[in-house]
Amino acid sequence: MTTGMTTDQIFLFALFGCVFIMLIWGKIRYDLVAFSALVVAVVAGFVTADEAFSGFGHPAVVIIALVLIVSRGLMNSGAVELIAGFVLSSSRPLPLHIGIMSIVGATLSAIINNVAALALLMTLDIQAAEKAKRAAALSLMPLSFATILGGMITLIGTPPNIVIAQYRERVLGESYGMFDFTPVGLSVAIGGILFVALIGWRLIPQRDRPAIIHSGDDTGLYVAEAEIPESSDTVGKRVTELYPLAREHDLTILGLVRANRRLPGFARYEEIQKDDHLVLEGDPKSIEAFLGAAKLNYAGKDKHEVGLTSSSLTLLEAIVPDGARVAGQSSNEMRLLSRHGVTLLGVSRQGKRFRDRVRKLKIRTGDVVLLLGPEEQLAEVTAWMGVLPLADKQHAVIQRRKASMAIGLFMAAIALSVAGLVYLPISLAGCVIAFVGLGIISGREVYESVEWKVIVLLASLIPLGIALENSGGTQLIAELIVAQTQGWPAWAILTVLVVVTMTLSDLLNNVATALIAAPIGVDVANAIGAAPDPFLMGVAVAASCAFLTPIGHKNNTIIMGPGGYRFGDYWRMGLPLELLVIAIAIPAILFFWPL
Repeated sequence: MTTGMTTDQIFLFALFGCVFIMLIWGKIRYDLVAFSALVVAVVAGFVTADEAFSGFGHPAVVIIALVLIVSRGLMNSGAVELIAGFVLSSSRPLPLHIGIMSIVGATLSAIINNVAALALLMTLDIQAAEKAKRAAALSLMPLSFATILGGMITLIGTPPNIVIAQYRERVLGESYGMFDFTPVGLSVAIGGILFVALIGWRLIPQRDRPAIIHSGDDTGLYVAEAEIPESSDTVGKRVTELYPLAREHDLTILGLVRANRRLPGFARYEEIQKDDHLVLEGDPKSIEAFLGAAKLNYAGKDKHEVGLTSSSLTLLEAIVPDGARVAGQSSNEMRLLSRHGVTLLGVSRQGKRFRDRVRKLKIRTGDVVLLLGPEEQLAEVTAWMGVLPLADKQHAVIQRRKASMAIGLFMAAIALSVAGLVYLPISLAGCVIAFVGLGIISGREVYESVEWKVIVLLASLIPLGIALENSGGTQLIAELIVAQTQGWPAWAILTVLVVVTMTLSDLLNNVATALIAAPIGVDVANAIGAAPDPFLMGVAVAASCAFLTPIGHKNNTIIMGPGGYRFGDYWRMGLPLELLVIAIAIPAILFFWPL
């Protein structure tokens, strides 16, 4: 297989192979994997020292960072909430509800970061499921898929589009415009939304799962601990004697912890002693009410100056996304309480109960955590943990009077770019400066809004991708594809490229997939004498479509816990959706971007 390959090609193929294996393995953060690969390439002499960090100044990296900041500003101003508030209704039939939520999700994802769009709409969708008394799993996956589809509609809707546009500028001298992706992306999005609303949700496996997963102030069932103070009336009682009070507050007592050791079973006949800990399961309001009625303390009360019901403390619910700092660690290991003054009060994981103590429980991706602490510290601590608050409207900094102003500034920035008057990164930067100047976002939020792991990943892979292209590696792959499809029509070869790219995107980060597949697409087009634009559009669509696994796109990971999904649930709706995307995208590409 390596006959005729140069040393540079062999090394870079091996390096990318290691990167792909590590990304699929998923045990090491993807930004660390990519950055380490860059350092290895520099040390080995395959990337020059001058080019090593050129990716951090690449326009694609700058645009992605600015889009994330602008998205935060639009959410802070209430512009996104204003739009989303019209879609919540529990009285609609499920297909209509999914259709409306999907349209709104796709629309928001076309103009803001799709992860932010899902984080907001997921809360509304769960509320609707609660009121309709149905499983949120039936609508969360369609919503996630719709936000992914919506990102394909505009240049700034999804990172792969930005990568493809900037690559085109480098090799062909001109970037794609804001709405060059719209004809193909909109065609695919419309077909995909019709599928998920009418057929797709019916393919989601039906099994025993939490019928209702609450949201807002009542987000779901948490496992929490309550400390028994000496003054409590429960001292000397048996655990079973607290059952009536627990039932009154819609709460379950799961067991008893004594001297840092969980007693066997439910310990229902064990006599309660001072400093014991009751293990409870319930929603936040139930836990709070039970603690007050039974005169108990939440675990870690001694680290706070006031009680649970004090107005100076805040209860905050947040979901653990892929790559969060808290994933794989326990509260004790992070010293969350002693170092940061915030208590991990409870954890919700697909309705399952835990044998572990909450503070010793290893947090997983997709968990929903219930945090307690001073309001001014929670924003900083959640950002440090890498968790996403579930649209806590009571404490969100929403400046609704500035919604129209924020929308106007954003639209002006886009209009200036589309008209060719201002370079897109500059117009977006101007929008960010205006948001800060008007107080729509704070200086701290500017940095908090940027997903630095993605920035490091992209900035690290750009020099590696250029090195692979300059070595002739991508051309070699293109020649292999052309050789294997000898005599095939151009549209069939384009389909093969789309299928290969889509498969990679289901396993890898979509940014990494776009970076590798874009030059391959251009080389394939050159080899068969076709125009490069159809192949670049094919790569853009395929890199964005990751519907088979929960690891292909961050939105799929986020819904895994609240929806009670398993790894194998995604392909049931995702596979026919990917086939539909191919069936729509190929004719649309050939029509709007002729070969």
